[in-house]
Amino acid sequence: MGANGFDAENFFASGDGITYGDFIILPGHVGFSVEEVDLETNLTRNLRIKRPIVSSPMDTVTESRMAIYVALLGGIGVIHYNNTIEEQANEVTKVKRFENGFITDPVVLGPDNIIADVDSIKENYGFSGIPITEDGTLNTRLIGIVTKRDTDFEENRNKKLREVMTTELVTAPAGITLAEGNRILKESKKGKLPIVDKQGRLVSLMSRTDLRKNEDFPLASKNKDKQLLVGAAISTRAEDKERLSALGRAGVDVIVIDSSQGDSVYQINMIKYIKKTYPHLEVVGGNVVTASQCKSLIDAGADALRIGMGSGSICVTQDTIAVGRAQGSAIYHCAKFAREYANIPIIADGGIANIGYIAKALALGASTVMLGSLLAGTSEAPGEYYYENGVRLKKYRGMASLEAMEKGGAKRYFSEKDKIKVAQGVSGAVVDKGSVVHFVQYLMQSFCHTLQDVGYRTINDLHKALYNGTLRFEVRSISAQKEGAVHSLYSYTEPHEGLVRTRM
Repeated sequence: MGANGFDAENFFASGDGITYGDFIILPGHVGFSVEEVDLETNLTRNLRIKRPIVSSPMDTVTESRMAIYVALLGGIGVIHYNNTIEEQANEVTKVKRFENGFITDPVVLGPDNIIADVDSIKENYGFSGIPITEDGTLNTRLIGIVTKRDTDFEENRNKKLREVMTTELVTAPAGITLAEGNRILKESKKGKLPIVDKQGRLVSLMSRTDLRKNEDFPLASKNKDKQLLVGAAISTRAEDKERLSALGRAGVDVIVIDSSQGDSVYQINMIKYIKKTYPHLEVVGGNVVTASQCKSLIDAGADALRIGMGSGSICVTQDTIAVGRAQGSAIYHCAKFAREYANIPIIADGGIANIGYIAKALALGASTVMLGSLLAGTSEAPGEYYYENGVRLKKYRGMASLEAMEKGGAKRYFSEKDKIKVAQGVSGAVVDKGSVVHFVQYLMQSFCHTLQDVGYRTINDLHKALYNGTLRFEVRSISAQKEGAVHSLYSYTEPHEGLVRTRM
């Protein structure tokens, strides 16, 4: 009996630019339960993680909070560089110092702040229990705390916090365990437990609410010292060697060289410098989309490659510059070359518009996927929520948008000194997706079902089937794409967003 569909080699032999929506993966034999699926994979040549998720180094996607929770979930976050050297290194430090159950960078106010400031924090971040220090920073002594019970019935929202704050505090010393803190919270019947050092300065905070929803993270990405793994982005500019040094001191595990066109003498020189000066650091090169580009960066010493050019949801490089490649073709050809040439893993970066595209990227040979827009609307992403037409949104912008380039993103496009800026990205908004914890768990459970349906227990098994021809693909016509999506309904609710879509 002849096999249905095409193997990957023949499917991509035409030379046409193929992307995720153009094909479907044909099913295999289901011979195991979803619980038996193992998603462990290589991020780089020498580094493995439990889940194939990498959060993008964009200033509306990944700072320390996102990096912490993605690492707890088994992936890794990459801190963006649209900031000062000190700010980026500090974000890395926050991830490395994180202890599950403790808020290690609590929001604080001073006694001369007003109740309206607490209201603003509640509106933007969703919590209202605020520690009060002598000068409103973590550098001075804790003197009080303000909670809802202190402010709810105050009509004058301009009243200073020194007039309403609670000064009789239950605190705990730095160094206590999560279990000890939990016991103190239960016995004191307080909502917050400040952790202070010997000078009475606030070190961290425990919350009864957080403890109630605190989850165990057995798949967390950690190093040998039990610290969470974290990556950071740098440019190819020589001055970023100083940034690199600061990131190394902060304990970064992976350096991602962030360039829209990665096959350059600048990046090759930077990779060689990093591998010579910081041999313990894993280096991700990119972005590239052809085999010859991959060879350049592998020869320079890259430990992984980031694949994609112009395929992101906020990227207009292909329209503006007329250079790039369809993402499906880029992933397949680059992954195949990198595997055969040096067994180097690749990261699929861009074009991951939905859950199914994660599965397709990995089925084409990627070891991990880099997510931008899918994570940008979560509560852990930088930025504040706002409402437009009754929908709760967060800002999301490309690092090549004029807005981001003015902050430093132009370094990624070799254009920070250009008199005339050519935008290769746009600014926009994405819908609130809730916490990244539950959203990523949903994404990964969906991918487990993909592996079950095609009949492979691991990503490695999936890749073996890709290259031996067992995994089969079929072209999707426009009609097939419409048939495979929701149709013939007046309205429906997106299962992972809770949004009601109405037929236009």
